[in-house]
Amino acid sequence: MEAKMLQTAVTSLSLPNQRDHTSFYRFNHVSLSLRPESTINLYSNGRFSPSVCYSHSSWRPRVWISNPLPVIEPGSRNGLEVKATLVPESSGENDAAAAVEKSSKVAETLVLGMLFGLWYLFNIYFNIYNKQVLEVLPNPVTMTAVQLAVGTFIIFMTWALNLHKWPNISRGQLLAILPLAVMHTLGNLTTNMSLGKVSVSFTHTIKAMEPFFTVVLSTMFFREIPTPWVLSSLVPIVGGVILASMTEVSFNWPGFWSAMASNLANQSRNVFSKKLMVKKEESLDNITLFSIITIMSFFLFTPVALLVEGVKFTPAYLQSAGLNIKQVYIRSLLASICFHAYQQIAYMILQRVSPVTHSVGNCVKRVVVIVASIFFFHTPISLTNSIGTGIALAGVFLYSQVKRIKPKST
Repeated sequence: MEAKMLQTAVTSLSLPNQRDHTSFYRFNHVSLSLRPESTINLYSNGRFSPSVCYSHSSWRPRVWISNPLPVIEPGSRNGLEVKATLVPESSGENDAAAAVEKSSKVAETLVLGMLFGLWYLFNIYFNIYNKQVLEVLPNPVTMTAVQLAVGTFIIFMTWALNLHKWPNISRGQLLAILPLAVMHTLGNLTTNMSLGKVSVSFTHTIKAMEPFFTVVLSTMFFREIPTPWVLSSLVPIVGGVILASMTEVSFNWPGFWSAMASNLANQSRNVFSKKLMVKKEESLDNITLFSIITIMSFFLFTPVALLVEGVKFTPAYLQSAGLNIKQVYIRSLLASICFHAYQQIAYMILQRVSPVTHSVGNCVKRVVVIVASIFFFHTPISLTNSIGTGIALAGVFLYSQVKRIKPKST
């Protein structure tokens, strides 16, 4: 019998998936059926066939046997005796593939962990440097303009260096983004106003009410009726903020209402950003959308800043106010870099995780910022105040969890 290359579809014989299971079969045509998660070693007449190739890339794998030896018995057809030994997929090449996949997952987890760490770190230092500047230079309008200017410069540099592709924006998209830029500007301005009036920890306690504004705005503009679980999670948020406000040492109404206005502006931006991202003809990735919003905010707000507070960031003005010029400039620059960095990283994280995971991470970030600011500024805090803050933050965490619960369809 002339030796041939036999190529057969794996269709007829099913073998159990276990190691070292050996069986002998006699066929006129080689035809085996194997589970895709298994591989085989084939033997021809007791001798291992070195030219065996087994493919399990599809649900119906293929087996190639090179130069099989014939089996000739009186009264029977020529055939091939095959010994099939099942080997788990984790051996050989599959071991290497599994190792590569595992190392890839580990690397991805490490990158994500690093991004979360940088998100928290930049946010902490932004609040620290920003608060230090606002304590000696109580001009939140000027500080907001400086932060937007630094952010705009960084964005143009990333585009110029091809770190992020230059966006192709139409006039219609710019008009759609304009309201978001206005809300972004107001959100940053009112946050700086609050940080200049009250403690960092109290500002972030009030900003824990963001989910409340999200639910209200989503219901008003998108008719998204919240589930009973979502509504119940808002109770500890509101109650905790009220309890913390009643016992806050640095409490004053301008600082309180500025933080509340920041919640309204920022959540309006987020809600309408979601609406913009849904439109296919106006769809932009998160980082590009944030970049365009920042640039538009800078050009919109700079004339307003000059009109309202004038030039109060020049060396002559700072010197006349008796301030350390170098110290103010360095802290302002660091605060602006941290401000842009933590927001950019937040969008990078959002591209890698689900919105719920991002929301949980944001809740943890707020806890970290509050604790860090209390220790750094030695902020006096009473037991009742800390309990109220804890209840509010627990409510935010609960809100992020119950958002997963889908309403029952009627």
